Amino acid sequence: MQIHPLITDSATLAALCSRMAKADFVAVDTEFMRENTFWPDLCLVQISDGKEAAAIDPKAPGLDMRPLLDLMVDNEDVLKVFHAGGQDIEIIFNLTGRTPHPLFDTQIASMALSQGEQIGYSNLVDGWLGIQLDKGARFTDWARRPLDKRQIDYAIGDVTHLATIFPMMLEELRKTGRGGWLDQEMERLADPGNYSVEPSQAWQRVRLSSRKAEVLGRLKALAAWREREAQDKNLPRGRIVKDETLGDLATHPPRTQDDLGKVRGLSASWKANDIGARLMSALASASPMPREEMPERDPSRPGLGKEGALVADLLKLLLKIRSREINVASRLLARSDDLEMLAAGMRNGLPILEGWRYEQFGHDALDLVEGRMAFAVKDGKLLMTRTE
Repeated sequence: MQIHPLITDSATLAALCSRMAKADFVAVDTEFMRENTFWPDLCLVQISDGKEAAAIDPKAPGLDMRPLLDLMVDNEDVLKVFHAGGQDIEIIFNLTGRTPHPLFDTQIASMALSQGEQIGYSNLVDGWLGIQLDKGARFTDWARRPLDKRQIDYAIGDVTHLATIFPMMLEELRKTGRGGWLDQEMERLADPGNYSVEPSQAWQRVRLSSRKAEVLGRLKALAAWREREAQDKNLPRGRIVKDETLGDLATHPPRTQDDLGKVRGLSASWKANDIGARLMSALASASPMPREEMPERDPSRPGLGKEGALVADLLKLLLKIRSREINVASRLLARSDDLEMLAAGMRNGLPILEGWRYEQFGHDALDLVEGRMAFAVKDGKLLMTRTE
């Protein structure tokens, strides 16, 4: 495989992307920093089509990244291959307002090939290629320049190995007939809604036990205020106000700005500064959350009750047994919410009662909750048995 020097000029990048636009796939990875920022600071992009590989420096003065971004979001003929690509996809979405498509994630694919639910990249490379990666450059400050050869080689290795593993993984999926099992998961990963940062929806990220409309209305207003402050200042949300403090403010709102100086988790200076005034303005603008936005349980999703909870536990046990039998990660077969809804009597719209999931697990799960299947122990092993 041809490894190029670090790309820092627009002409070289455009030529590389022109060649890779004709490939069947490209393996993609990024290096970024976000410990101290709201928006991830893109520091390096690595790409390989299996024939050549390069690292691209987005911080290079005057570098035009459009050919690369066009390859990511406009070229539907080239499959984009990531490993645990959520944050890489988020960066591309932030730059373009779109997600790469079509895409393939090797961490998700590993779930269908009995390699665990969240296999790390080092274990993936070791498992498929028998190579132990040098982890010495993991904690590089990727924003600092210049990058030395060891750092660049480490970064490019992420895509050269990925470009080698992907065809092997694809062949294994074809042999097992499990490629179609992944379509829904890949489309879910590519959904732009996963990466859109909308202040009015930020309250949904904050855990709060209260279901009072007044409290949730204040939480919605405060979370939107924090989101805007974090974006404007390019700081992590927690650097503005931590979630638990936000919840306390929504539950026990201060009456005056001066009271902010007494709130645990806030600086005493907020009782007199501009950010404190903006917080109080957000509280003053809050209104009770409308009924249609209240996070009430959907009436079509009935509660479990004590007996239903026991049935859900049996379904989870069945899931473990079935996952072991067919060598697939249990999370790919079914999620806990689906099992609980099945135990509670729901039948329509559950993924486990549709398509390949029904064939591999849902049929047995339905038989269990409807009394046509039971657990048995034979020769010290837990088995499933049909009932009369």
